[in-house]
Amino acid sequence: MAQFEPHKEEIGKVGASLTYVAAEKRDRVWKPAKYLKQHPVSFPFLLDEDRAVTKAYGLYHALAHDAFRIAHPATLIVARSGTVRYIYRGDNQTDRAPIEEVLDALRKIR
Repeated sequence: MAQFEPHKEEIGKVGASLTYVAAEKRDRVWKPAKYLKQHPVSFPFLLDEDRAVTKAYGLYHALAHDAFRIAHPATLIVARSGTVRYIYRGDNQTDRAPIEEVLDALRKIR
């Protein structure tokens, strides 16, 4: 989330919008409501509490040294038609899509 917030105007200029999705239970460790109250975001934020979306996109991360039943960090660009046009799946919990790569992908599907 933090990587995209500074680019919200540019994302809007290319006609895109974002939705953040977290593979997290509402009342578990991360406490998303509390976090978002302290760190507001500009785009909708959804919880994938049963991991259905995470699993459907092949992003479920069952077990690793830095993960236990969560999602790989990922960035997907989904066209209005519903077609996935870009996907970046992080190898670990700190691996994120390069922002310029994402912005370039957004510009290409305009």
